[in-house]
Amino acid sequence: MVHGFHVIFGAYGFWLPNDPRGSWSDFVGSWELWRFGPATKGLDRKLTLSVSEQRRLDAARRALKYPAVEFTGVQARSIGRGFASAVASSGLTIWACSILPCHVHLVIARHRYRVEQVVRLLKGAATKQLVLEGVHPLSAYCTAGNTVTPWADRKWKVFLDTDEAIENAIRYVEANPEKEGKPRQRWSFVQPYEGLEAGWVTYP
Repeated sequence: MVHGFHVIFGAYGFWLPNDPRGSWSDFVGSWELWRFGPATKGLDRKLTLSVSEQRRLDAARRALKYPAVEFTGVQARSIGRGFASAVASSGLTIWACSILPCHVHLVIARHRYRVEQVVRLLKGAATKQLVLEGVHPLSAYCTAGNTVTPWADRKWKVFLDTDEAIENAIRYVEANPEKEGKPRQRWSFVQPYEGLEAGWVTYP
């Protein structure tokens, strides 16, 4: 039985459907990106690119409708406050969170909502908070009737079905900022994991 999820979702433009590093996409939906190759769906994602692959990636990013997003520290804190709002209003249980310049890692307990809906809720709350605080990274492209999302469409998820799997995911997420030379993060909405017998689960 699935008890939780390790979820990763990116900022706009961070990971493209035809990214030479690999992707989770089946198709490329825009002509501007399709010119740089077909979808590169696969689980083996390359962390190091050749010079030609990096040039292709840079060219594809320049062809995006909006500039690729890279969150600042101020924006990351705003995103965290948005997540906190979503947790408070929806009763989500989050065991670990790292908000990095180009992507977010979360370990989330199984909830009455599907994980896809949970991710949409978190993205929406974070975007609303960025707008509210006047730090939306794509504010120059937003209008009164249309707020441009700073998030990529897709997400990546791992199903967690044991104490060991959940604890390993939490350790990974907590340590993730250090891989980018940043300190570990502490967020008020993150709850300590107390094991599967703690009685926290809110299944449908």
